[in-house]
Amino acid sequence: QVQLVESGGDSVQAGGSLTLSCAASGYTYSYVCMGWFRQAPGKEREPVATGYTNTDASSAYYADSVQGRFSISYDNVKNMLYLQMNSLKPEDSAMYYCAADLLIKPRCGTTAADFTYWGQGTQVTVSS
Repeated sequence: QVQLVESGGDSVQAGGSLTLSCAASGYTYSYVCMGWFRQAPGKEREPVATGYTNTDASSAYYADSVQGRFSISYDNVKNMLYLQMNSLKPEDSAMYYCAADLLIKPRCGTTAADFTYWGQGTQVTVSS
C-alpha cells in the first residue's frame, strides 16, 4: 500500500525559507510522477510543483506563483520528495500535500486529478 508522509511545515516570517519532505513507501517502481500541492482555507487544492523522480528539478512543472522561489527535488534511493521554499510570502500559507501517480505517462500530471495517492499534509504559515 502506497504511503506518503509529509513533514517540515512550520510558521515563518515573510522572506524566510522552509524545506518540506515527503517519505514515500509501498511501491517498487524505480521512478514515479510525484508532486506538491497546496490548499488554503476556502480555496481549491492547487499544484505547486510536479515531475518524474528520475528527472532534473529544472525540468519540473512549477506554478507561476512559485516559479523561481520553490524547487522540487527527489532522492530515489531513500524514496524521498522535497520542496525547498525560499522568499516565502503570506500568500504561500496553506496546507501542503505530497502526491504520487504510479502510472507512467508521456508527461507527469499537473493537476490534482492526475494523482492517486496523497499524504495527510503539513501546514505552512507565513506571517508578514
